[in-house]
Amino acid sequence: MRVIAGKYRSRQLKSVDSKRTRPTTDKNKENLFNIIGPYFEGGVCLDLFAGSGGLGIEAISRGMDELYAVDHQYKAFMTVKENVSLLRIENQCHLYKLDYKKALFKLKNERIQFDLVLLDPPYGLKINKDIITFLASNNMLNDCCVIVVEDLVEEAIEVSKPFVLKKEHHYGITTLQILKYER
Repeated sequence: MRVIAGKYRSRQLKSVDSKRTRPTTDKNKENLFNIIGPYFEGGVCLDLFAGSGGLGIEAISRGMDELYAVDHQYKAFMTVKENVSLLRIENQCHLYKLDYKKALFKLKNERIQFDLVLLDPPYGLKINKDIITFLASNNMLNDCCVIVVEDLVEEAIEVSKPFVLKKEHHYGITTLQILKYER
């Protein structure tokens, strides 16, 4: 696993040594960022189910100012921490070993607003719609925030205002939905 483009291009990242995470392949990561970017002029990113931190770190490499990376699993949290340390980007990254619900409330109380949200939870939880609704109703999304949702095809969310579905791609059993928040 590596950083695809930007400031940290070609730098190797460690993956989580666990069957409980699904790392995004380099090819899928490249496709995703070609759709949503490919580069950013600053902003704040939330990677709510960070795994190794690869997607959020890619966003930092491509120009995001700050990353909030959250994972409840100890091995995943330690891997994100190690990857952030390897790239020496600790000053741009806020890492939380928390359940996603606790993390959302913590970020809400800190009044953090996001420009990019990455949601790739464990399959089968059916929580993505609730998460984006929570983010919007608690004023945690800047106008034109891009939200990336990866889940099983049969669990693709139905998109309604204030969200707009910009793109949707299917990769085997997985769907990738790109939404935009428009107040």
